[in-house]
Amino acid sequence: MATTLRTVTAVAHRGDPYRARENTLASIRSAVARGADAVEIDVRVTRDGVPVLLHDSTLGRLWGHDVRVDRLTHRELTERTGGGVPTLREALAAAASRPFMVDLPDATDASVRRIVGVIGECGAAERVYYCADTSAMLRVRAADPSAEIALTWTTLAPPRPVLLDAVRPHWLNYRFGLMSRELADRVHADGLLVSVWTADTRRTMRRLTGYGVDSITTNRIGTLRAHLDGRRAPLDDRRTSPDGRRAGGGEEVRPTVRPDAGVGGAAGRKP
Repeated sequence: MATTLRTVTAVAHRGDPYRARENTLASIRSAVARGADAVEIDVRVTRDGVPVLLHDSTLGRLWGHDVRVDRLTHRELTERTGGGVPTLREALAAAASRPFMVDLPDATDASVRRIVGVIGECGAAERVYYCADTSAMLRVRAADPSAEIALTWTTLAPPRPVLLDAVRPHWLNYRFGLMSRELADRVHADGLLVSVWTADTRRTMRRLTGYGVDSITTNRIGTLRAHLDGRRAPLDDRRTSPDGRRAGGGEEVRPTVRPDAGVGGAAGRKP
């Protein structure tokens, strides 16, 4: 009988970007349907203060408009994208009771307060945790003393105790290539959980679960779910990426996005 691994949280990176454009309602719903335990989303704020889902600072990569989202009102954003960029409120409703890992690129004091406020207004604070760098997480901690935080950490050197005291993270969130059994053990010994991003091949997923990580973020939620459940990966996840490149070879294959393609994927930064 195949061993079932149920202690690892399967996090869908920006939804299900091999099936639907990243950070859209369709992508979130697809990820949930394919067994995501949580969905990672990127949230920015429009010029008139509406939190919306978008990783990049501009609409160029996904929507073909070289304009910053923070220079647009929500109405202008809707007009330029045909309503394709959902609000944070819409996203929270789309995933029913699923947790969200909310990444905060280019966070400011005002944007963080607004995002945290909307999550509270939606009654979703208990199913949201936040990830980003130190400055963003300090802003979250100031806005919500009870927030759950996954501090993104990009070096093997441990965070200083004074920083941990200020941020009070529940997780340390690492790029998958940094992770080892020794690092996972060290983080656990410090009383924290280990999250890793963005692992897209089954071989890497197998290695990471062997290290004892607590959460894996992936663009290939079907593959990760199958691995954790002891099943074969879905054919659509095992074959090719959206641009036709064959997956495999030990490299993490990332979706590439054309504005007219209807699919989306990971850009360079993380989570």
